[in-house]
Amino acid sequence: MMTGLQPKILVIDDESAIRDTVRLILTTAGLTALEAATVHEAQKLMRRIEPSLILLDWMLPGISGLEYLRMLKSDITTREIPVILLTVRSDEGDKVTGLELGADDYITKPFSARELLARIKVALRRLDPSGTAMAEVVSYDVLVLNRAYHSIAIGDQPLKLSPMEYRLLGFFITHPDRMYQRDQLLDLVWGRNVYVGDRTVDVHIRQIRKALEPFGKDGLLQTVRSAGYLFSTRKQS
Repeated sequence: MMTGLQPKILVIDDESAIRDTVRLILTTAGLTALEAATVHEAQKLMRRIEPSLILLDWMLPGISGLEYLRMLKSDITTREIPVILLTVRSDEGDKVTGLELGADDYITKPFSARELLARIKVALRRLDPSGTAMAEVVSYDVLVLNRAYHSIAIGDQPLKLSPMEYRLLGFFITHPDRMYQRDQLLDLVWGRNVYVGDRTVDVHIRQIRKALEPFGKDGLLQTVRSAGYLFSTRKQS
């Protein structure tokens, strides 16, 4: 049984019996299960929560699991999330197709609890090659970034952040005490091939400050006039 912050596993499957079974397996192992029956439901959920890993059914109504995998891996905000395909397809060609599109693994239904948990553990270990705690933890001041669990917390209180807010604050936590211009942040956090305006950074900065404000830590994220932003415990002179 795991302790502390739990990895959030998003299960996308239109069969409620499968979701119920997987949820039981995950929660018994100390993992947090999130559920969606369609890609549309998954997209709505992921606007609020970034999962640590996605279990994705190949055959889904509307947008197929394979098409959603393609979408996830082409998006800068989601392409690093491990994805394991769940399917009744056992043909080697299907497996190759899924893996070539970016799936981290492939499980054929029916599967055992032991196999599912083992494959999840391996996929999460990609984020922490040591495998010691299935997590990479970075701290700055009172903030704790847990990359494997896609969480940033102050003490035992996780911050409520959108996926991009998590990425931006995570970047600052791992790169403190240095000023970054807006265009640098866009390249380093959003990616060079994503075309958004400089003011996008300002909007996300404001939202992060709102999340930090109840803890009295919004001052860590400092504006450097006519230059950019600095994340530091040291106040500008």
